Amino acid sequence: MEREAMEYDVVIIGGGPSGLSTAIRLKQLAEEKGQELSVCLVEKGSEVGAHILSGAVIEDRALKELFPNYKELGAPLNTPVTKDEVYFLTGEEKSFKTPNWMIPKPMHNDGNFVVSLGNVCRWLGEQAENLGVEIYPGFSAAEYIVEDGAVKGIVTGDMGVSAEGEQTDMYMPGMELRGKYTIFAEGCRGHLGKQLINEFKLDEGKDPQHYGIGIKELWDIDPSKHKEGLVLHGAGWPLSESGSTGGFFLYHAENNQVVVGLITDLSYENPHVSPFDEFQRMKHHPVIKQYLEGGKRVSYGARAIAKGGLNCLPKMTFPGGLVVGCDAGTLNFSKIKGTHTAMKSGMIAAEQVMAAIEAGRENDELTEYTEAFEKSWVYEELHRSRNFGPVMHKFGTFVGGAINYIDQNIFPLPMTFHDTTPDHATLKPASECKKIDYPKPDGVISFDKLGSVFIGNVNHAEDQPCHLKLKDASVPLEKNLPMYDEPAQRYCPAGVYEVVNNEDGSQRFQINSQNCVHCKTCDIKDPAQNITWVTPEGAGGPNYPNM
Repeated sequence: MEREAMEYDVVIIGGGPSGLSTAIRLKQLAEEKGQELSVCLVEKGSEVGAHILSGAVIEDRALKELFPNYKELGAPLNTPVTKDEVYFLTGEEKSFKTPNWMIPKPMHNDGNFVVSLGNVCRWLGEQAENLGVEIYPGFSAAEYIVEDGAVKGIVTGDMGVSAEGEQTDMYMPGMELRGKYTIFAEGCRGHLGKQLINEFKLDEGKDPQHYGIGIKELWDIDPSKHKEGLVLHGAGWPLSESGSTGGFFLYHAENNQVVVGLITDLSYENPHVSPFDEFQRMKHHPVIKQYLEGGKRVSYGARAIAKGGLNCLPKMTFPGGLVVGCDAGTLNFSKIKGTHTAMKSGMIAAEQVMAAIEAGRENDELTEYTEAFEKSWVYEELHRSRNFGPVMHKFGTFVGGAINYIDQNIFPLPMTFHDTTPDHATLKPASECKKIDYPKPDGVISFDKLGSVFIGNVNHAEDQPCHLKLKDASVPLEKNLPMYDEPAQRYCPAGVYEVVNNEDGSQRFQINSQNCVHCKTCDIKDPAQNITWVTPEGAGGPNYPNM
């Protein structure tokens, strides 16, 4: 069966903040100039927002530029931050509340908003459609098209292929979506973005990207404990006990809800670490538990974040298109925020693409994007915070925190620190590391993985090829198990990977791909770089409400 092909001026991959902002700005510019411009956006989730997971406290700087009247248009930024609190958890019951003057300036949230980023994206999707953007939810971008050395579009994933790779009665081949320019905005560790960075050597001369795994829950809490607009951040226990770094957040949203989560840096060394269990344990600390007691957990999810910053930011242009937002790694980790920077990177992309199309150019490399990006406030912000992550990795929480305080609050450091060890290369042999005895979940404050996946509304069509590909099927049991006690069993926050004992005493490596929440941690942290995450059949994965 031949593939259908559809032609557009611009094809955009991903319905997150950067992709939607690119699409909206393109249509705004075309409208201003009285021109016709066809823009198509494909989103692998069942709807725009279904796969979006973030804290989230956001700055409205980019949104204000995109829609100066966003409040009148009904954007769901309903909860201004009213108060910041930062804690260092010194033990299971103890904590130290950081005085306001000791907090690095980027972590202050005056003027910011507690939001559901999924709902913000749903609203942006409505604005994009009102402007004439064609949005196709439930379609995964399976591969990109390269002709004459340039990217000329993408191919959506085939539907109706069995787990054995055979065409079923429901088979429908993917479609070619071709454009004068193709913008990749898939979010952190985008499956096609990763390939583009490798194929076009976009990260040459850059530090390797660094990541964290963010695990989040949404809770309905006792109204008497709710403090709308209160923002809590912190670090320390329990990650400090395993020699890991990262930090927690708890945000009081509207409607007597809080979001609570933990970001674990994926540079950790102990293969016995389980970010999921660290998070469940952390919720029992009195600083957190005081708000959750008497409440009810209503949703769960996880997502990797690209936290390397400017030092790890690849070249974002290649012949025929751009990589923008978290697909490239524009998040500002010193602020723990990436929405405003992702949006702005997409808006700059739209302006350069529009100018090129007006000039009659297509499928060439928009090298002028780099200059425009470097003249923007995004670059200025990322440059100002370029040392934040490397300093924490190099010197640890206390010394690194002190250096960052000087760098961010007193005077900018003249030098640039680097972290050149990729996250997958940091694990020590399991025999050299302390085993961690995580407490059993109580079913009230803490929970197990499978029950958590269930309330993330995770679903994949059962009879389809596994989207978690092993380059070498022997590696998990023959290399990773003896050396690292197969860490995939623990770093995955959804119970996808298991080492199962067979009746005859042998073992097998089992992949429960149905559970996958599309966080991409396995693609990042596997020490052998043996696991490749590819897109499953469109609309598969989580369906996050209000996340």
